[in-house]
Amino acid sequence: MRYVLILLLVGLGYLLFWPIPVAPVAYHPPENPGFVGDFAENRVLDKAEFIPLPEGEIGPEDLAVMPDGTVYTTSLAGNLYRIDGAVPELVDRLGGRPLGLKAGPDGALYIADSFRGILRWTAPGKVETVVDRIDGAPVIYANQLDLGRDGTVYFSNSTDRFDPRTLGGTKPTSVMTVWEQSDTGYVARRTPDGRVEKIATGFVYTNGVALSPDEDFLLINETGRARVHRLWLKGEKVGQTEVFLENLPGYPDNLEAQGDGTYWLAFASPRVPAEALMPYPFLRKVVWRLGPKVRPAPIHRGMLIQFDGEGRILRTVQDPDGRLGITTGGKQVGEIFYVMTLDSPGFARMKAADLP
Repeated sequence: MRYVLILLLVGLGYLLFWPIPVAPVAYHPPENPGFVGDFAENRVLDKAEFIPLPEGEIGPEDLAVMPDGTVYTTSLAGNLYRIDGAVPELVDRLGGRPLGLKAGPDGALYIADSFRGILRWTAPGKVETVVDRIDGAPVIYANQLDLGRDGTVYFSNSTDRFDPRTLGGTKPTSVMTVWEQSDTGYVARRTPDGRVEKIATGFVYTNGVALSPDEDFLLINETGRARVHRLWLKGEKVGQTEVFLENLPGYPDNLEAQGDGTYWLAFASPRVPAEALMPYPFLRKVVWRLGPKVRPAPIHRGMLIQFDGEGRILRTVQDPDGRLGITTGGKQVGEIFYVMTLDSPGFARMKAADLP
């Protein structure tokens, strides 16, 4: 009996006091609106065809459309694929963990690499680092990016707290950041003269970014708070940030400007029930000590929305069964609508005519 009591005390001491890497802070999330109204459930993505990458490859997280119409994606292993044909075609081996992709006005492919910063690719074997430090510190988690017509690069850095290179990748890093609610995410820009500066800070896991057609504002996804911000780049409000979309039913990932004043936003996961513990940092520490099986994790339930520059929801397309895995981005390219994924062995595409 004495040994049982000792074991119980040791177990209790572990749950209450064992050091852990996360330091949760109190957060009171708004009530989850769920899948109603503009976000009502549908099965539009049932029509999407799943396109596998070569065997063993996973994680085509984003896509880029080049001036000549070529569409690229990348994989978890750091490989670059052309995907506008019938079968994905290996183009180059980049290494790292490339996430956001965007064609630049100079015809190059710009890459937000979560291990290496912002890269510029022009041909197989020709990749250079554009940004890997800011204010003397390394960029440890570049996530997505957009480029202005003058070549200015706008990019998100998801967190300065946790380095995905040492934590086994981007997925555990994102879970830790959101569970902790640390607000070290930021958005920065690199101007054509090479100057790099932070232009917005204080986000809980910064993610997708997209410029408006007139480049007068930048939209910013804050995954950890299920909302989108607008940062004014021109006009009377220049430098000011305001909430643009809030209390979304899922955690926003990438953001793609469609080019017509509308945007596609993908949700990596619906809001999780564990949000009920957000006001209680101590309980969140206990849950973390219980191990990976009880820690919060993304729910496989695909969903993307299209909205305009006024924040009006125009379309919602969903995969309620989670067939596609964790959806991270989407964009219409000509007559095809692409849906990208975080850790699935491929991506999806469907006829744009089948969109609602």
